[in-house]
Amino acid sequence: MGFIEKIFAGIQYLLPHHLLSRLVHWFMRIRLAPVKNTQIALIGSMVGVEWEEAKIENISEFEHFNAFFTRELVEGVRPVDPDPLSFVSPSDGRVSQCGRITNDRIIQAKGKHYSVRSLLANDPAAPEFHNGFFHTIYLSPRDYHRVHMPYGGTLQRMIHIPGRLFSVAPYTVRQVPDLFARNERVVSLFETTHGLMAVVLVGAMLVSSMETVWSGVVTPPRGKKITRGDWSRRNIELRKGQEMGRFNMGSTVILLLPPGAVSSMEHYESGDDVVVGQKLGRLR
Repeated sequence: MGFIEKIFAGIQYLLPHHLLSRLVHWFMRIRLAPVKNTQIALIGSMVGVEWEEAKIENISEFEHFNAFFTRELVEGVRPVDPDPLSFVSPSDGRVSQCGRITNDRIIQAKGKHYSVRSLLANDPAAPEFHNGFFHTIYLSPRDYHRVHMPYGGTLQRMIHIPGRLFSVAPYTVRQVPDLFARNERVVSLFETTHGLMAVVLVGAMLVSSMETVWSGVVTPPRGKKITRGDWSRRNIELRKGQEMGRFNMGSTVILLLPPGAVSSMEHYESGDDVVVGQKLGRLR
């Protein structure tokens, strides 16, 4: 199994990541009814979408496949944990890894680590997360693809970091070193009553776009330079459970909290399912 994983991961180094993603970006926005309706019905059934959760159930009402992929859910179907001190899952998906950050090092997979510094592109805030806590959540194509606030906070800055677009499927995560710090990503830093919080949206193979509620579509277009936006004077305050962004295909969300913020963590094993609003732990 490990040998096969290495072959599939190795092939990805040779693929034109961004070209493939541009093609998917176009494909997902075809408005011709017979095409987009077939896309939605076929792929939705293949991946096991929970149709009754969607606010729009009639596939003909979606503008294109991407509108279906980023569909809004029926109100109340993702209740947010009511404990005022809890922090919650920012997305539907599976827990890839979670736990304590060891100095600057985050677990990517068994035997593989990457650094907070590289994940945040040398942002001055990186040391605040040393020995803190993290959750990495993988979204599959069947999942709800909007990202919500784990805890209430005020936006300080957003960083767009260009990079590769390796798949973030579990077999690739086990094989490609520093994957999350190599892929394109959007970092949002929030000031909270318990210190700084980072929510990182990681792009992936065929993930054609990422966006936030305050800035709209961040990528594409794709640049070659890191862009840092100071939002600290805009007074953008989001409550726990409020939508903050979305993927226009599946990928990964990484949550970072500082060492003094967390009093307890819920027990999750790698591969456990979570949904938006589900309790991940409790703040001090």
